[in-house]
Amino acid sequence: MIGPGATLGVVGGGQLGRMFALRARAMGYRVAVLEPDRLSPAGAAADIHLAAPYDDPAALAELARAADAITTEFENVPAEALAQLARSRPVRPDGRAVAITQDRITEKRHIMDAGFRTAPFRPVRTAQELARAVAVIGTPALLKTARLGYDGKGQVPVNAAEDAAAAWRSLGEVPCVLEQRLALELEISVVLARGTDGRVAAFPPGENRHRHGILETTVVPARVPPALAVRSQEIAGAVARSLDYVGVMGVELFLADGGQLYVNEIAPRPHNSGHYTIDACAVDQFEQQVRALCEAPLGAPDLLSPVAMVNLLGDLWANGTPAWEQALAFPGVRLHLYGKAQPRPGRKMGHINCLAASPEVALETAVAARDALTRGR
Repeated sequence: MIGPGATLGVVGGGQLGRMFALRARAMGYRVAVLEPDRLSPAGAAADIHLAAPYDDPAALAELARAADAITTEFENVPAEALAQLARSRPVRPDGRAVAITQDRITEKRHIMDAGFRTAPFRPVRTAQELARAVAVIGTPALLKTARLGYDGKGQVPVNAAEDAAAAWRSLGEVPCVLEQRLALELEISVVLARGTDGRVAAFPPGENRHRHGILETTVVPARVPPALAVRSQEIAGAVARSLDYVGVMGVELFLADGGQLYVNEIAPRPHNSGHYTIDACAVDQFEQQVRALCEAPLGAPDLLSPVAMVNLLGDLWANGTPAWEQALAFPGVRLHLYGKAQPRPGRKMGHINCLAASPEVALETAVAARDALTRGR
């Protein structure tokens, strides 16, 4: 085990890196962050902030000298950067697993080849492939960029065959996947940790709701039959094993076609829908990330209370500083802000967790607390 007192490296400076850094420091570790933004959330919480591009050779060498082990907080790290770091330090998750999840074509092929159900799809890299994809997949469908799309960005609905060419042009005619739009009943996600010994510790699945492509709420326990909840954890664990993954991972799943589970996407890092674990579980996803990185025993991912998480987007700042006192007046509410200086519409600035006696009450209270932030503003 890499014990407290060691320095843990993080490539990336966003809010996930910040929450990792805060947890690691609480556990007695030092943290070094590689992130070009000098005002990044993670950099502000770290002991060492290397303000340089992710692929800067000198900065990578300095991170390797400073850190005893290295992780990431986002999936779009240059593959060669992880390879360079791995020559001298443990990197978890490794570059191979991260590379698979960076590209939707590669990711979906891996999901399918490993035996998991995913929405029918076809790669689109040329106009000819687009025409064939529409002919095979049909409509309605979603056209998604193969790389870099998140929070609803990089995807366009294709409601009729004649819409496909315009949709591809709107995405810059970059490589994409055309994916059949399922008759979606529910979206759930499972956040898990997998250690170097192969042990998997999966948190209870969260029930997710999106608005404008951005996660709005997560409710735990998900309001699904117990057998389906267990099955979702089993699928997520099998996905992690198929990648020989070490670290924390989020697996997004669709419930469709009368209760069938489809793997949608894999996030090789802590996940927005796992933020509920900070207040509602015996160990949170960021402590599990520290433990997996350091080869420590994983904690028991037990749920201690029903909980709902609501994202706080930059839109809430449109008419001034949110009324924090009004949200904090609600019972069971915990506020988490990410230290971002500039609020923008759609930008994740923080989240609220609300613990309650039931998932329904937790969700109702969390949403009411979020809405109270702008009351009178």
